[in-house]
Amino acid sequence: MDPGSDDALLRSVASGDAAALSRLYERYSGALFGYLHRLAGDRMTAEEILQDTMLAVWRSAGGFEGRSKVTTWLFGIARRQAHNRLRGRSAPEPAGADLPDRPDQGTGPEDLAIAAAGGTPVAAAINRLPAHHRDVIALVFVAGLPLADVAEVLAIPVGTVKSRLYHARAAVAAALTAQEVPE
Repeated sequence: MDPGSDDALLRSVASGDAAALSRLYERYSGALFGYLHRLAGDRMTAEEILQDTMLAVWRSAGGFEGRSKVTTWLFGIARRQAHNRLRGRSAPEPAGADLPDRPDQGTGPEDLAIAAAGGTPVAAAINRLPAHHRDVIALVFVAGLPLADVAEVLAIPVGTVKSRLYHARAAVAAALTAQEVPE
């Protein structure tokens, strides 16, 4: 197995190797932060949840059994940390034009739509979605996870991910149309 692979890094973290945790952080912090920022609605809370996530990874790396990809395991921990921190809070306030940081994965249609809409109306429309739709949007478009990985993180079938994604996109498009914002 490649010593730089995610599985090998996580095994090293489990044995107390702080440098391996640092490499995992470097590899995934951008995508995790983008996802957490989308969930939390503000940068400071997202940064705090990311730190909580990495602490949880440090503490629980030995419990990773390899039944999932390290990526989905990390996003699952991040999701649980976010929900624990945000429990009882109302939906996040629109983040304005400050879009979440994320790794550069090239410009896709969603990125073009956000840029064309100026960010703010799109963010506001997404913030009005039910939490289960916001989760799917954040994992697919912000974190850039494939649908199968999103299904694993959320512990739902891929078909449900597709359905939620379809309904979330339709709701955002309807909200933008109602505001007369180009899609």
